[in-house]
Amino acid sequence: MPQVLKIGQLAQAAGVSAKTIRYYEQVGVLPLANRTVAGYRQYAEQSLHRLLFIRRARTLGLSLQQLKSLTAALDDGPRATVRPRLLGLVREQLSAVQQQISDLHCFRQQLEQVVQRLLAPPPADHSAGCRCLEMDDAATHGDNGRGPAREKREHSSRRARTASRERSRFAT
Repeated sequence: MPQVLKIGQLAQAAGVSAKTIRYYEQVGVLPLANRTVAGYRQYAEQSLHRLLFIRRARTLGLSLQQLKSLTAALDDGPRATVRPRLLGLVREQLSAVQQQISDLHCFRQQLEQVVQRLLAPPPADHSAGCRCLEMDDAATHGDNGRGPAREKREHSSRRARTASRERSRFAT
């Protein structure tokens, strides 16, 4: 006979909070639980597997919208269609991370350049103002001269912060 779990038991087994489980049900990435006559949620072991899948996918940075699409495919269609879709999403995430790493390397070069300027003795003539934060053209443009690295860094940084906040908010 399959084991039936209450929300607290499911939460503990999956390493998430009951609030997270209720939220995942609300947004549609986890199917609604069956209820007892008294209104308590009851989950089958399949819900634990689904919740662990969601948790791992969130750790990899997949969005709830992406997960909603994937879990709908798990419920409605042949499971063989999920794997290629998941592969595509993970590849997109990998590409985004590689771009962030590239942007961070550029940012690091900029910071190192500013540190070197700040460590150098100040010029005797201060008539042009403080120029210690200025950077060479090579350090201010991204790969292939596609524009200021700062804009790409800020965009990537916002994306990374948002993903990090979502992971920490819903993976606990």
